[in-house]
Amino acid sequence: MAIAEFSPSHTETRFLSSQFSLSASRRLYNRRTFSSLPLPRPQNAKVLCSIAPNQVQEPVTATVNETKNKECFGVFCLTYDLKAEEETKSWKSLIKVAVSGAAGMISNHLLFKLASGEVFGPDQPIALNLLGSERSFQALEGVAMELEDSLYPLLREVSISIDPYEVFQDAEWALLIGAKPRGPGMERSALLDINGQIFAEQGKALNAVASRNVKVIVVGNPCNTNALICLKNAPNIPAKNFHALTRLDENRAKCQLALKAGVFYDKVSNMTIWGNHSTTQVPDFLNAKINGMPVKEVIKDTEWLEKEFTEKVQKRGGALIQKWGRSSAASTAVSIVDVMKSLVTPTPKGDWFSSGVYTNGNPYGIAEDIVFSMPCRSDGNGDYELAKDVIIDDFLRARIKKTEAELLAEKRCVAHLTGEGNAFCDLPEDTMLPGEQ
Repeated sequence: MAIAEFSPSHTETRFLSSQFSLSASRRLYNRRTFSSLPLPRPQNAKVLCSIAPNQVQEPVTATVNETKNKECFGVFCLTYDLKAEEETKSWKSLIKVAVSGAAGMISNHLLFKLASGEVFGPDQPIALNLLGSERSFQALEGVAMELEDSLYPLLREVSISIDPYEVFQDAEWALLIGAKPRGPGMERSALLDINGQIFAEQGKALNAVASRNVKVIVVGNPCNTNALICLKNAPNIPAKNFHALTRLDENRAKCQLALKAGVFYDKVSNMTIWGNHSTTQVPDFLNAKINGMPVKEVIKDTEWLEKEFTEKVQKRGGALIQKWGRSSAASTAVSIVDVMKSLVTPTPKGDWFSSGVYTNGNPYGIAEDIVFSMPCRSDGNGDYELAKDVIIDDFLRARIKKTEAELLAEKRCVAHLTGEGNAFCDLPEDTMLPGEQ
């Protein structure tokens, strides 16, 4: 069920499955076919999978376009013209979401949540543009086929490519998941350099072709410094639009506090993760609340809060790997959805959420020009403001300074990727990412 487009400079493969699929030229393809001969897979192929809205009225009589062109193949040359009044006025414009590392385990959970309407609502159509590598291209085709077979009514387009300039074209959200994992014996500085190069190139691509208001969530580790590299290479996009994912750490912290207090986790609010997504991260029990009361008034075991609670959150990923031999993919996908929803839904009054964001202008005295997890609030327009009604005591300040020092050292390690001169690595210690062994 594929059509292939060939030209000297570009090859495109499309998967079309629907009763009716509205294209930019206002044509509808309404039939599917299978070819008995496999089509060659090009290096920069693109797969388009469209599921049309059920609001579309019956098409007018089909006409066959006998002129050979680059956009149709065989039965797909059947075209339909829609009258203007047949277009449903209630349609919303597509939201274009780009995802890197789209053939990986995290994306395998995430993409179906996005397609279901869980983030943007039950009446918001989306397009998914998926970025992979040459090695993962066949798996990307499988992802596109599964999305096609799932018949999500809100999923109008799916494209796949190994070219970030194609995938990020006009993207309104960019979820940067793909990154090289830390291998045995690899120094953290080496990981910073290898993945930093990936995010430098993706930042340049976003800067060139994405929406000027694109929201970028960096998941690939080390995510704070990768987000910094990405935003430094995308000067035409507001630095405020870049996020490093620390929401999973927040979710883990809420779970541990709920277990200790004997309540359900929805009773825990105002949970902040400060700093780096590493084992220097600071789960903030000072400002967190349970049933609207300060955590320290509900859980009076200060030693547990300062030691066991903090270490459990910092090392939760590693504990999970020990249990079943792989990292947390499903819960990471959930946390990506959570932070996206926190940005497109007004924050409940008095509450906040954690996200790694650019520190310039922060009210906490944290060093500027790094990406640091802090408490955020949103009006639901995709933007955020930093919460100002927080308390920072000496204990919390000391821990914030430690994670700040690590991020400043990471920044010096990648100076060659942020346009700040020669790199110099003096990491205070070789801290682990949550989940690393």
